[in-house]
Amino acid sequence: MRGVEVIILAGGLGTRLRSAIGEVPKPMAPVDGKPFLHYQLLWLESSGVDKVVLSIGYKAEMITDHFGQKFNGISIEYAIEKEPLGTGGAILYAMRKTGGDRVLIVNGDTWFPVDIGRLVEEHESAAARLTIALKKMTNFSRYGTVELEGNRIVGFREKQEMSVGLINGGIYLMDRSFVENSVNMKKFSFETDILEKRVETGAIAGVVFDVPFIDIGVPGDYMGAGEVIKQKI
Repeated sequence: MRGVEVIILAGGLGTRLRSAIGEVPKPMAPVDGKPFLHYQLLWLESSGVDKVVLSIGYKAEMITDHFGQKFNGISIEYAIEKEPLGTGGAILYAMRKTGGDRVLIVNGDTWFPVDIGRLVEEHESAAARLTIALKKMTNFSRYGTVELEGNRIVGFREKQEMSVGLINGGIYLMDRSFVENSVNMKKFSFETDILEKRVETGAIAGVVFDVPFIDIGVPGDYMGAGEVIKQKI
């Protein structure tokens, strides 16, 4: 979707994946011979996105050398952290490279190819300041869950054994003023310091998407990433 500026949080160390990928940055983990980040950019390009800011830190040169300034029809800029800033700090830092009133934020280690146009429409119709793409999961314990009432998120629950529940899919459409004018920290967690602390304000909406989802953060899920991605490519 043209006009939507995207930040991909691609600074992950990939510590839990070292046994499978060595010292490679997590978003560069190979899937069927191409970096995981390649597939995220393909999805964004197919959605009409024409500008992406990659928020990177660990072994940044491996990412900049591979992708350069352009991926097909997408122009790429880089926000390179000199020190780890946490997810919130990374978003604020990368936002300096954007200029619109809202930004789409994508976790660099999850595959969740949602309909961005629908996400924008739901965000606007809900008059939300932040809208999260959600995924319904069954029989899981690895993720925390999201409590949704209507189109509003009213709570976040810690990880526990769940037979069914909604999880945060790691994709956010956010009005830049939601954090830019109200955070005076340089290093902070977007999840803990923003989402959990502001959920009671009623400003956070959620949209459930029934599309493939995978988080490559652990070797077991990473090894199956190729099959999941093929469902949508």
